[in-house]
Amino acid sequence: MIADSTAETILARLDRALAAPTRNYRPLRVGSAIAGWLDDVRAARLAGFAEVFAVNNDSVTFLPALRDEPTRSEAMANVTATLANEGALTKWRNELYAVAPAFAAAPWFRMERAAARYFGVHTWAAHINGVVNGTAAAQMWFARRSKDKAIDPLKLDNLVGGGIAAGATLAETLAKEAWEESGIRGELAARALPADAVHIWREQQDGLQSETIFVHDLKLPDDFMPANQDGEAIEHRLVTMNEAARLIALAEGPDEVTADASLVVLDFLLRHGVIAATSPAFDGLQRLRHPHAAARRA
Repeated sequence: MIADSTAETILARLDRALAAPTRNYRPLRVGSAIAGWLDDVRAARLAGFAEVFAVNNDSVTFLPALRDEPTRSEAMANVTATLANEGALTKWRNELYAVAPAFAAAPWFRMERAAARYFGVHTWAAHINGVVNGTAAAQMWFARRSKDKAIDPLKLDNLVGGGIAAGATLAETLAKEAWEESGIRGELAARALPADAVHIWREQQDGLQSETIFVHDLKLPDDFMPANQDGEAIEHRLVTMNEAARLIALAEGPDEVTADASLVVLDFLLRHGVIAATSPAFDGLQRLRHPHAAARRA
């Protein structure tokens, strides 16, 4: 059980890191449905793509001629390529996200991953808490992101985590990311147990992050040693649950954990009783896992 003071520090740090947006945002609409959210500066830039969008004071809408997924996807490919050339996006990934009303639903359009936050579209990701029960207390693996990562370089992260690309299933994503990031083979990765879904709704430099993370727990053998395969993780660290709590409380420094991964670890600590229900921070920490659900689809 971690100290109440540590729980309160986690709450203070993640309340700031995961704070709800404060700027004005207008919806990106496909017909009457909301597909994303744009701040005023980005909405004004999209007015320059008059063959794609109608921009007014309270919304950005695809033109009626873009009536189906293929035509919208083609238009977005041209728009995002232009924005990338202007330096308005994060590092280009050559990976498409499906922008849809729900996970695995038929998409309104597909778009380059680097533009997801620019347009404030809702994305889905899969993360794994890699846990070793051992002969004493349980321990958890962390990975350090490489310096070349487009987002949060060199920060600590979950052992496995990645966005779910267009056309990929949750199971396929887990297997792919588990192998690439930690050398976890398919048979072992398939033992990851779905545990929860946590939600993020916050402003970032590159736009609005609106994301659902499907959280999984995976019990690993005592002698398991992670082995990164794709160069995106440069260190792995096995820590006690108390140390995991201390790490996600850090707001800065070389051992800072990404906000996304911190939320996933927090979810684990809450579900497994590492943070006492009697802690003064408990209710606030619980709320962090599922914030502003109505706002994301308003």
